[in-house]
Amino acid sequence: MKIFTRFRKSKILPIPTRHQPDSPILEVSGLNVRYNGRAALENISFELEEGARVAVVGPNGAGKSTLFKVIAGIMPPASGYVKVAGAGPGGHICIAYLPQRSQVDWDFPVSVADVVMMGRIGKLGPLRFPSVNDWELVHQSLHEVGLEELASWQIGELSGGQQQRMFIARALAQEAELILMDEPFTGLDLTSQEGIIQILDELRKHGVTLLLATHDLKMAGERFDRVMLLNRRLLGFGEPHQVFTAERLITAYGVHLRLVDVGERVLALSDTCCDEGFIVQDHEKGSGG
Repeated sequence: MKIFTRFRKSKILPIPTRHQPDSPILEVSGLNVRYNGRAALENISFELEEGARVAVVGPNGAGKSTLFKVIAGIMPPASGYVKVAGAGPGGHICIAYLPQRSQVDWDFPVSVADVVMMGRIGKLGPLRFPSVNDWELVHQSLHEVGLEELASWQIGELSGGQQQRMFIARALAQEAELILMDEPFTGLDLTSQEGIIQILDELRKHGVTLLLATHDLKMAGERFDRVMLLNRRLLGFGEPHQVFTAERLITAYGVHLRLVDVGERVLALSDTCCDEGFIVQDHEKGSGG
């Protein structure tokens, strides 16, 4: 990830100064959100330090997407607050929100490079056109995710895995410090999923904070240091073996969860009612699961 070391030292692209150095990268306190007259999130509170890597799990309708939109400043809370490095999310250019692919118009006539350049808008301001340095950063970002040769392609020509890589490249061009990824693995094969995980591993080395929503409990437990179990309320936040207990999982998933005793281990089978079908979480007995 040479772009982190090279461009963060550049005088052309200074680091934003609105961050308060003694504040956590993300603080959520007493957050309540209502949607269409119903509670979408209830009294959510947690903090993340720089470089944290957290998987957010829960059933459909649990509020994962809503949480991400409030953190990104797209949706206002009914009460409570979100602070990014000590300030509200509005106006921050360090937050990259990567929506679900189903929310994107893939027929829109725009190229891969153009989408990645959108990550530079906060740096450019409304009256500037991209400079040679901006385009260089865009192409370096595409190179980092293995899409440099596809820069001129229309976005709908990409595979699902390539589309997610494009979004990550946009976050790199943005020089994002906090990345919110909403269901990035939905519909992807295992090879594509592993390729994205490897890119995220590189981001981790440079202190990027990651919140990633997923239905895959097994991946969350194996590839993330901490998990957040959500179903409108925060049901658990910590190391996977501490959060993925039978009691918490049943509270979160209800009738969509089936626990199967297989000797020394317990399998939690979650019917997510979406494309992934049944997802398996494997717990050792006596480890809190």
